[in-house]
Amino acid sequence: MTDLHAALVEDLDTGFACLVRTHERLLLGTALRLTSHRAAAEDLAAEAFLRAFRALRDYDAARIEALDLRAWLVTVLLNEHRNQIRTATRRPATAGAPVPDRAARDPGPEELAARADPALADALAALPAVQRDAVVLRHVADLDVPAVAAALGVAEGTARSHVSRGLARLRTLLADRTPS
Repeated sequence: MTDLHAALVEDLDTGFACLVRTHERLLLGTALRLTSHRAAAEDLAAEAFLRAFRALRDYDAARIEALDLRAWLVTVLLNEHRNQIRTATRRPATAGAPVPDRAARDPGPEELAARADPALADALAALPAVQRDAVVLRHVADLDVPAVAAALGVAEGTARSHVSRGLARLRTLLADRTPS
């Protein structure tokens, strides 16, 4: 059992604060690649952490100790993202311009990466959802194939296929956008 697992078992509030500090960049970076918008990514990551905390309150010590926390958190994030998409398709968009909820600040590394390569962000957005999710989980969140498969709820071979096809499609999209 890792120190993080032990902290969660011993005191959920303190342990969860450590969990957030340890994995916040992973979740925010993954969320940013899924949503392509900083504010939406921050909201998504926050909702994922909230859901994770609520779930952990109901887990016994053995279940917490058995968790692969990194893969589990990314799975929670991905499920929350799917839920938000599902909800958004059922509700009409509100009229008017978005109002920022806070003053501008310096961009984080994830935002700088998105700005540095907008073609990649656009190409990722053009992928089918399952391929985009697989590529982001594998190459942005740096999960291994078994963790990607678990997060997507598919077999490992299927996860490999989604990653491979997603990367092939990305190469094609990016090659089409480069001037000859």
